[in-house]
Amino acid sequence: MYTGILHLHSILRWLALILLIVSVAKAVSAWSSSNKIYTEGDRKLNLFTLISMHTQLIVGFVLYFLSDKVQFNASTMKDSAIRYFTVEHVFMMIIAIVFITIGYSKSKRLDIGFEKHKKIAIFYGLGLITILVALSAAPYNIITKLF
Repeated sequence: MYTGILHLHSILRWLALILLIVSVAKAVSAWSSSNKIYTEGDRKLNLFTLISMHTQLIVGFVLYFLSDKVQFNASTMKDSAIRYFTVEHVFMMIIAIVFITIGYSKSKRLDIGFEKHKKIAIFYGLGLITILVALSAAPYNIITKLF
């Protein structure tokens, strides 16, 4: 069961990351042109990005409680790999998904397309930056196993 959930989490990360990058790129492009209409396609892309990120979070939480890399003992903070999975990774990913959720919620309440693109660009961008920082903070031996 653990291996299956780990593979699911690994596959979903690429889908979620690609959707997030595309959402940010489209929002920044539309925001910079300042007269771009917020289309139904934009809304769906941003919604699918939000859903994929929340799905990834749920799968990650299941993995968090099943993983042997997550430990709560006196030596947790001494081992960089265990500390990363127990504290750093989960905390940073929650922060990233909070940014993305706030961005979607704020953009949903607005009427002007330019403002919607602006909120998505800012908050989804903050989420993307947080995710990239969290992944770059991983110990080297963990990063080499990702690829």
